[in-house]
Amino acid sequence: RHRRHHLGFVRGVEAMGLKMLVAEPYRLWSLNTIQIPEGIDDLKVRKKLLQEYNLEIGGGLGSLKGKIWRVGLMAYSSSEANAIFFLTALEQALREQGFEVPRGAGATAAKDFYSKAK
Repeated sequence: RHRRHHLGFVRGVEAMGLKMLVAEPYRLWSLNTIQIPEGIDDLKVRKKLLQEYNLEIGGGLGSLKGKIWRVGLMAYSSSEANAIFFLTALEQALREQGFEVPRGAGATAAKDFYSKAK
């Protein structure tokens, strides 16, 4: 279950033009690290996700502070609905800061994955 939701989540992240920090063979399925695009304010994104969508994600620690987001897909939150909800909310937060994301790209890519990986 965790692997499936991780893979759907990553498809969505990458469809939005974002990159994962860790190379595919070394990723943890339950903790996903997304590289923050140039020009995007880490704190503004996390604040919007928390205040408007009740989604709490972690920022980078140490040398990764301000460079990555840590997104958990574990326990109850490891679900298709939650992965798609997060991708939709993140898209909105990024758009507000001028990051060009094809409308619905993340959610669409994740849904496409899920439809094929039953």
